Amino acid sequence: MAIRDWPEDARPREKLLRQGAAALTDAELVAVFLRTGVPGKSAVDLGRELLARFGGLGGLCRADRKAACAAPGVGEAKYALLAAVMEMARRALGEAMHAGDALTSPAAVRDYLRLTLRHKEYEVFCCVFLDAQNRVIAVEELFRGTLTQTSVYPREIVRRALAHNAAALILAHNHPSGVAEPSQADRTLTRHLRDALALVDVRVLDHFIVAGAASLSFMEAGHL
Repeated sequence: MAIRDWPEDARPREKLLRQGAAALTDAELVAVFLRTGVPGKSAVDLGRELLARFGGLGGLCRADRKAACAAPGVGEAKYALLAAVMEMARRALGEAMHAGDALTSPAAVRDYLRLTLRHKEYEVFCCVFLDAQNRVIAVEELFRGTLTQTSVYPREIVRRALAHNAAALILAHNHPSGVAEPSQADRTLTRHLRDALALVDVRVLDHFIVAGAASLSFMEAGHL
């Protein structure tokens, strides 16, 4: 049965307008995005199939063009819309992060890093460079590795911090494995970077590990 034939209070779009987007299931959110189903399947049915096909919302959002466009009901236009929505979200979070003090509004930094790093299939190491008022100067991806590790060079991080005239920075990297717990190598690297940057009077305020939807703060966990 087509969604237009459902009771009005059960239709995803009307439910969203009445109760807010958070009230919708993942399949209903995908249905609102798709707008229409395919012959024999409603948009919600199709949404469930896409979630199963890609392993959830995260998998759907990080699907590449070829895989997404090959899925029933998606195609080039829907893929372009999805990519635009994801980029809009990333830029909006970037604006929020740049607008405030990274220490008094850590959620903006965490959300930005989570959205930026959570879907990477390889390890990426980033730095958020801050001025003396803890305002964001720049965010840079400095190193890229494999599924399980990446090589990080303290000299390059010190060089980039000096180039930005940064007073402090926040470190971040992802764990494609999906486990946010820091390894012993992560802890050792963080100490080495903290000590190297202290020599040029740059503070390390935190180190975030992003693993899927989860994230860990070294500062909050007592590792820094």
